[in-house]
Amino acid sequence: MAGFGEPGAPAVDAAGLTVGVVAARWHGELTDHMAERARAAAEACGARAVVARVAGSVELPVVAQAMARRFDVVVALGVVVRGATAHFDYVCQSVTEGLTRVALDEGKPVAHGVLTVDTIEQARDRAGLPGSAEDKGWAATVAALEAALAIRGLDAASAHRVGFA
Repeated sequence: MAGFGEPGAPAVDAAGLTVGVVAARWHGELTDHMAERARAAAEACGARAVVARVAGSVELPVVAQAMARRFDVVVALGVVVRGATAHFDYVCQSVTEGLTRVALDEGKPVAHGVLTVDTIEQARDRAGLPGSAEDKGWAATVAALEAALAIRGLDAASAHRVGFA
């Protein structure tokens, strides 16, 4: 965790929006809590949350894509802990590239709420548990909703454009 620079994640007015939350079952104690925090953040923002579970983080992008086709924003949640092999690097790269591709291909905000950590203790400190330094489920949800509102603002601004097209 960087420990600095986080902008904070106060609730935004996202009434009427739907958040697709997809969470891995690996490290279920943490991902269950993160998914609950994502749902709570959506509710606090006036949005509706639909939660789906997948086996692991590698499966997140394909379900995120299906959700992006149906919902306003997507939040992908998982925990990947570094081990003794290169598997960590492959999983992290695959998930990051997949989620980025979904966001760009579908034109929808897709929050990357996958904790990529060296130790399970680092993950606990980011999972929004009591005493955690960060709450990634909440923060990722608010960030995705804020991005959706920014896109809507651009749509509204372009509808009022004056001049030559």
